[in-house]
Amino acid sequence: MNIAEWKENTERERRDKDAFFGSIQSPIPFGHQENFKGLDYYPPDPEYRFELEIFQHQDKKIIQIEDTKGNIRDFVRWGEFRFKIKEQNCVLQAYKGNTRDERLFIPFRDLTSAKETYGAGRYIDLDPYRNKTEGGKWILDFNQAYNPWCAYSPDYACPFTPPENWLKVEVRAGEKAFALK
Repeated sequence: MNIAEWKENTERERRDKDAFFGSIQSPIPFGHQENFKGLDYYPPDPEYRFELEIFQHQDKKIIQIEDTKGNIRDFVRWGEFRFKIKEQNCVLQAYKGNTRDERLFIPFRDLTSAKETYGAGRYIDLDPYRNKTEGGKWILDFNQAYNPWCAYSPDYACPFTPPENWLKVEVRAGEKAFALK
């Protein structure tokens, strides 16, 4: 896929998400959907899209992550992605809900957190059918980074980002912070 197609797909996915968020099924508190004008995003930027190998951990430990309601959730620490943003070496851990799960969950914080983006961090979900190349690499696209539903309503419980996934660089891609207007 070329950059123009990638950008068009990203913008279409954002329009689809905005349409959903304007519906009655939205995580936005009831009564605010009719005034919803869309989420705020950074412009699509191919510099934040990576095709990477995952370095699987030999010892796939279970880690416990607290959520916004004080519950403890178990995740399998599956592997890590290594890449560079603006010449800064970065490592992000990828988790699974259980060992049979095919999807990867990547919560992260960066230097935009609590300034331009949601303070507790954002998430990227990777599905092997959608986010893997023919050569077996994972597509880690920060333009797909999204706010957890607890960013929109206190009715939801969302896992906090573990400190090992706090990046020391700005990730100016994906969703920005949300505020009811």
